[in-house]
Amino acid sequence: MSRRNVPHAFTAVDSQARPAELVEVLKRLTAEPFYESYKRRLRSLLRAGPGGRFLDVGAGAGDGALALSTESGAQVVGADSSLTMATAMKGAGLGHVVVADGHRLPFRDSCFDGACADRVLQHVEDPARAVDEMCRVVRPGGRVVLADPDYATQVLDIEDQHLAAQVLCFRAEANLRNGTLAHRHAGMLAARALEDVAVEAHTLVVRDPTAVDNVMGLRSWAHTAAARGHLDTADADRFVVQFDQAVRTGRLTYAVTFFVTSGTVPVAGVPAHREGVDR
Repeated sequence: MSRRNVPHAFTAVDSQARPAELVEVLKRLTAEPFYESYKRRLRSLLRAGPGGRFLDVGAGAGDGALALSTESGAQVVGADSSLTMATAMKGAGLGHVVVADGHRLPFRDSCFDGACADRVLQHVEDPARAVDEMCRVVRPGGRVVLADPDYATQVLDIEDQHLAAQVLCFRAEANLRNGTLAHRHAGMLAARALEDVAVEAHTLVVRDPTAVDNVMGLRSWAHTAAARGHLDTADADRFVVQFDQAVRTGRLTYAVTFFVTSGTVPVAGVPAHREGVDR
């Protein structure tokens, strides 16, 4: 089989046939109790308050940036490389919106009190450079918070566990640029000499196939893998049969762990990171 890696939709939002649909995907996920819970924790780790200035990198539809501004009274800038997402942020009422590539943030050094990237590093071309940029624009003593699922932690209960592993591996290693990076976020912050680096694990467990936007489209992953040459079509068909059987019998369980990682930019400044730690 020929193997083709096609960028995940959120890697190139504006080039999708119906980019506005991705805005709706983000809004549906934000409404899920699990997502609302970990995102609330992410915001608290920024330690935002009135008079502060914070940056949400890859802010998407802007729900997180708006919530941070409302809860804290801080000024929050939403930055996203997608014009579609920037338009959605403005439409939602976010007052400070910038179309910007996270690899080259258009801000001066040390101009924010904190920065976050929520489910962003899994999609970017160069996560190390994006973290460098976040650290650059945050003042000494300010906060950097990262959150992503780590798809190396996935489990799925269907009858054929080898087939399940093949499909989950496709999601982790071929369908996303950096699908298994999240457990290394702490090392990336430590390599940049951030202080008080802390990691929290938040595990999403799904048993209802209609929840979490239909488990992030899990039922379709096998046929996506087959279309891209990573799985035989017959195996993809068999995966769907077993998935549906697991739903009917009540055995369906899917889980993946999100890592929320935070650190403080040292007051003495941010020295160059040590080569080889995160590349």
